[in-house]
Amino acid sequence: MTGLFPLTMSKHDGILCCLLMVTLAFTSLYSRYLENTIQMVNLPTEQEPRHSINLDNTLNLGARPAVQTSTSWNAPIIWEGMFDPNLFDQKHIEEKSSVALTVFAVGRYLDAYLKTFLTSAEQHFMLGLPVTYYVFTDLPDKVPNITLASHRNIKVLKVEKHTRWQDISMMRMRTISEAIESEIRHRFRYVFCFDVDQEFKGRFGSEALGDSVALLHAHYYKLPQARFTYDRNPKSKAFMETGDFYYHAAIFGGMWQNVKDLVDACYLGIMEDKLNNVEAQWHDESHLNKYFWIHKPSRLLSPEYCWDQSIWDKQDILVTRLVWAPKHYDTLRTG
Repeated sequence: MTGLFPLTMSKHDGILCCLLMVTLAFTSLYSRYLENTIQMVNLPTEQEPRHSINLDNTLNLGARPAVQTSTSWNAPIIWEGMFDPNLFDQKHIEEKSSVALTVFAVGRYLDAYLKTFLTSAEQHFMLGLPVTYYVFTDLPDKVPNITLASHRNIKVLKVEKHTRWQDISMMRMRTISEAIESEIRHRFRYVFCFDVDQEFKGRFGSEALGDSVALLHAHYYKLPQARFTYDRNPKSKAFMETGDFYYHAAIFGGMWQNVKDLVDACYLGIMEDKLNNVEAQWHDESHLNKYFWIHKPSRLLSPEYCWDQSIWDKQDILVTRLVWAPKHYDTLRTG
């Protein structure tokens, strides 16, 4: 019996040795698994999905040292050279961004400007994105037939023609609000509002899209604030003593809810002025400037996006994306 004891012990030791080897092997494999898992979790940022990219973080604010590229509240001012157009377009296509463009062509403005505006927009405005042009006019039958790209449409809406051009300009705020409420908000993420007496000359693309978008006026962006033509009448709801910039009402836009808030506020200010027998110096533009002074826009467009070619100092304008059409106010404006 005593001779068998050492043999029994050696078998036991062998079993323990095997168990130990298996445990060590399992521990080694598990450690490698954990290491690989941690490496996968901590992938470099460039491997992140594209949808996580904040496009504004890709803007090169130092690309244009001769001009202001950001506001005091950190909203970008978009100039040529600051953005990668392909990156912006791809991101907005992936996000299925869509745009409603509103434009008013009332009275003689339809014949004078609308066809040029629409045909040039088809060549340069938000290419690759779904766009519907909402044309407001008193002469629906005279709206020209335009060849449109895929996923782009025109909707013509009849509006009243006011006797005074000032009222046409101011009352568009109510009309835009009604169109957003009844239809646009159900179909489009973004809204852009344009004057018709303009022509697209270059890319006006997805880099212009933002929550709330304002345009720097070409005639004022270099001037001292003391020369801005804010409404100085304390009786007007558009009254301003000071401000940040002078914005041009020829273009404004943003996400539909923000545009609706803007036009509603401007319309209420205009109507309150009318009740008090007051009219702001530059009509709806004065009220728009007051709104953007209180509610800062999240994105500003440089004068490249609406340039007057009669301005002699063009050194900042590397690209003309939209230009003022020749004005013939003596024959176009009524009242």
